Amino acid sequence: MDVQISHLQYAMDTFYFLVCGALVMWMAAGFAMLEAGLVRAKNTTEILTKNIALYSISCVMYLICGYAIMYDGGLGLIAIEAINEADVLKSFADKKDPMLGDAVYSSAADFFFQVVFVATAMSIVSGAVAERMKLWVFLAFAVVMTGLIYPVEGAWTWNGASVFGLYSLEELGFSDFAGSGIVHMAGASAALSGVIFLGARTGKYSASGKAVAIPGSNMPLAALGTFILWMGWFGFNGGSVLKLSDMSSANTVAMVFLNTNAAAASGVIGALVTSVVLFKKADLTMALNGALAGLVVITAEPTTPTALTASLFGLLAGIIVVLSILSLDKLKIDDPVGAISVHGVVGLIGLLIVPITNPEVSLFGQIVGALTIFLWVFVTSSLVWLLLKKTVGLRVTKQQEYEGVDRSECGIDAYPEFIKG
Repeated sequence: MDVQISHLQYAMDTFYFLVCGALVMWMAAGFAMLEAGLVRAKNTTEILTKNIALYSISCVMYLICGYAIMYDGGLGLIAIEAINEADVLKSFADKKDPMLGDAVYSSAADFFFQVVFVATAMSIVSGAVAERMKLWVFLAFAVVMTGLIYPVEGAWTWNGASVFGLYSLEELGFSDFAGSGIVHMAGASAALSGVIFLGARTGKYSASGKAVAIPGSNMPLAALGTFILWMGWFGFNGGSVLKLSDMSSANTVAMVFLNTNAAAASGVIGALVTSVVLFKKADLTMALNGALAGLVVITAEPTTPTALTASLFGLLAGIIVVLSILSLDKLKIDDPVGAISVHGVVGLIGLLIVPITNPEVSLFGQIVGALTIFLWVFVTSSLVWLLLKKTVGLRVTKQQEYEGVDRSECGIDAYPEFIKG
């Protein structure tokens, strides 16, 4: 009977991991639709090309070296294969109660779940540098980000490796359940560096330095992308429980789903009310970013808050993201989709509020962890951006930017029926 239970638990946890990974993979479509809706029509094809290409590059680079760096500390390829039956049964035999032990699942399922997180981090960069960066320069950066930069900080945070042999974030009490900092703030840190080196879009700021609104081309598409991301986030946070096959884990998964949804909903309300107070209008783009902000802020710890607390966290995130977007505009940091505010600023807030509901986590450890992730990703990304700028250049020409990067980079218009001439 124990053998049958072991088989069933292994099958359930592996299947649950794969389904959650597929949900996170679908977030790639959400990012693509959101970004396509928030850029101008003349830059739509290129942003879609970037999203499907970066996902593919992430999968290949993480397979070649990223997974090994993150979980093995080496540069070689880890052999990813299904755990054989003898290994599974031994792992259960080592526990007193096979239904209360650690999760046991296929290593192939683990890789699949991890690789879609890498792609998520890289997707954050895509929207922030939209409408003026060369396509192949962006893809070159994606190779380094997904093959080296992300895996190194992932090893420090989720694999317990010491930071350059100096200190251990795990020993300092750092915790990031599903990646507010490890995934989202990391992606935003790389995006911030890229935006600084790249500069603002032509016409974004007036001669007096005031930000000029550049509306996106397709609000229905942006809204669809947000709903897709919202749905995919249940796999993002829910899958990070790592198992489903016992009562405790099942209850935890249910609570994670509840809190994830509550935070997102409250994030919309917070952002929408803030936009009405500030602009006297219900700004859809702010509402969409409010939903994402709520999702990001709860990602660091969705298991310990009550649903009401998660809602309050989401409400706070929705307010903060609007204020952050406006502040970055004043600093002339041009982020067409608000990715740096949503994933970076709110990702940091998500890390810092974890000790409120999880007393086992140290605020000091959270601060050190956040600084470690930011400094590593920002500095290494800056070196890569600087190298690319000095060699091949980051930006398209002013003429290409004026005409739209769809034509210069891809040769295809996204909406040809509406293009004159």
